[in-house]
Amino acid sequence: MEIDPPLRQAYKDLLMHKKKNQPALPAAAAAAASEIVDECELPLIDLRPLILAGGSAEEREKCKTEMARASEEWGFFQVVNHGVSPEILDRMRREQVKAFKQPFDRKKEEDDKFSAGTYRWGTPTATCLNQLAWSEAFHIPMTDVVSSSSFDDVNGGGSFNSLRYVSVVLCFLLFSALHEGKSSFASRGGARIKWSRAGLYCIISVKKINIYIPMPPAAAVFGLMPHTDSDFLTILYQDDQVGGLQLVKDGKCFAVKPNPQALIVNIGDLFQAWSNGVYKSVEHRVVTNPHVERFSTAYFFCPSYDTEIESRCEPSIYRKFSFKEYRQQVQEDVGKLGRKVGLSRFTVNAIYS
Repeated sequence: MEIDPPLRQAYKDLLMHKKKNQPALPAAAAAAASEIVDECELPLIDLRPLILAGGSAEEREKCKTEMARASEEWGFFQVVNHGVSPEILDRMRREQVKAFKQPFDRKKEEDDKFSAGTYRWGTPTATCLNQLAWSEAFHIPMTDVVSSSSFDDVNGGGSFNSLRYVSVVLCFLLFSALHEGKSSFASRGGARIKWSRAGLYCIISVKKINIYIPMPPAAAVFGLMPHTDSDFLTILYQDDQVGGLQLVKDGKCFAVKPNPQALIVNIGDLFQAWSNGVYKSVEHRVVTNPHVERFSTAYFFCPSYDTEIESRCEPSIYRKFSFKEYRQQVQEDVGKLGRKVGLSRFTVNAIYS
């Protein structure tokens, strides 16, 4: 019986390796399917001194230093005592499950209530298996949530405001760490980071809820293909029972061990460019579980479209660009190449035309 959504039917040519000029099994996908991946625990940071009252100046500085170090070395870290209540997260997960259990036609109707492209499944631009995402998702812009009551409040005000607050706090701390010598960047001569207050408050944050559908590993299909995030910061609430998130560190892939008390934070492309390559936006992916579904919620913290990304550091790795320019280039590359090129296009000596 066909699953909902009809992934097997829509991508049967890719799954049967019949697409023109496609090798019998893409090398990258085959390697990923057979790869032995070690499990890791991300750096764990207690945000109590920052989010809750009563933290000493010394404790706050310790948090800031630990976040800066993790952002340099891993590009990922996890936080506990983050101020987002377990009740909000539990309710959000229940509503998420309910949203995905709707009939396929009902889920497609959400595009009429929100922005076009809110409900997505698979990868329409995929030309080979290792570009195919074996999952479905709702991409919910904050502006849509504020103006609509179609989704439960847990997918709007409560969780959005809580995650937004945490994002703002973390961004400010990581920016200040660059200035105050909490990172190796500052110790190499200091940062001249241009930051617009309007750019922070005129955010276009997006919340993405995902379901990763069971698929045998031998099929060489990712739940979410290897990528980096195109924002400043991502906060992820992942399934606390079913793993699947994997990231690359020092050229090796690691599986992230689920922590039911923690939110995962990762650096995005914009933050890497703004920090002149000090904070790392690292490649990560999701592998499917062969037996059970996996749910996750990601909150993408982005600036306004006209915000300029400029490190003001000499020598600068990246040229100045706007978030709008970056977003448009990513969309163009995905449409033409089936994949994201990303920051490589925006280096001072970029080789891409």
